[in-house]
Amino acid sequence: MSTHINNDAKFAKTVLMPGDPLRAKYIAEHYLKDYKEVTSVRGILGYTGKTSEGKEISVMASGMGIPSIGIYSYELFNEYGVENIIRIGTCGAYQKEVHVGDVILATSACSNSNYASQFDLKGGVLAPCSDFSLLLKAYENSKKLGINTHVGPIFSSDIFYDADKDYYKKWQALGVLGVEMESYGLFINAMRLHKKALCILTVSDTFVNDEEELTQIERQTSLDKMFRLALTLAE
Repeated sequence: MSTHINNDAKFAKTVLMPGDPLRAKYIAEHYLKDYKEVTSVRGILGYTGKTSEGKEISVMASGMGIPSIGIYSYELFNEYGVENIIRIGTCGAYQKEVHVGDVILATSACSNSNYASQFDLKGGVLAPCSDFSLLLKAYENSKKLGINTHVGPIFSSDIFYDADKDYYKKWQALGVLGVEMESYGLFINAMRLHKKALCILTVSDTFVNDEEELTQIERQTSLDKMFRLALTLAE
C-alpha cells in the first residue's frame, strides 16, 4: 500500500484535490457533513464526508507541483478505488478577458515538465486533457449556479520564479488562459490508469491586467464559487 497516505484511509469515488492542506481542511469544515479525517501523513490532510445533498465525496491536498500531485493522484487512483479527481486550485491569468476571481475550466494542460518522458514516446508529445464528461457536467452546472467560467487550455509550469520574466508571452500568444503547477501530472495519471480528471481554477492574479491579487487568506477561504461548483460533481 501507500507510504504517503494512511493505508486504512477510506475515500469516495470522487476526490477534490486542492494544493494546500489547510484548504482541504477548510472545505471539509465548511462544506461537508459528517466528515472524518482519513489521512494526515506528512501533513497532507484528507477527509471523507457528504455534500449537502447527501452524496459521498472526499477532499485531500496534493501539495505543490507536478511531482507531488503525481504521487498522490497515482496512489488514489491505483490503490484506493478513486475514479474521479478534480483539482481545485488557483492560477495566474494570461489573457485580458480573464480577471482575478474568475473561474477557469481547463480543457487541457500544456507544460514545460518532463513528466511524460517516463513513457518513452520516441519524440511524440503527449497532450493530456480533462475528462469530457466531467468537463461538460461542470460547465452545465456552472450555468445553473450563475458562475461565469472561461473554458480552455492552461499551462502547468515546473517553475514558479522564472528567470525569463517574459516567458508567459509565448503561451499568451497561443491563447492559453493561465498558469498553475499541477494539472499536467494529474491528467497524465488519469490517462495512464484509465480514470477521470478535471481541473477547476480560480484566478488569483494576472500577468496582463492591473488588478490586485488575492491575499494569502483569500486563497484559503474566498474561493466559494469554485468549491460549490466542484461539489456538484460528487456521484
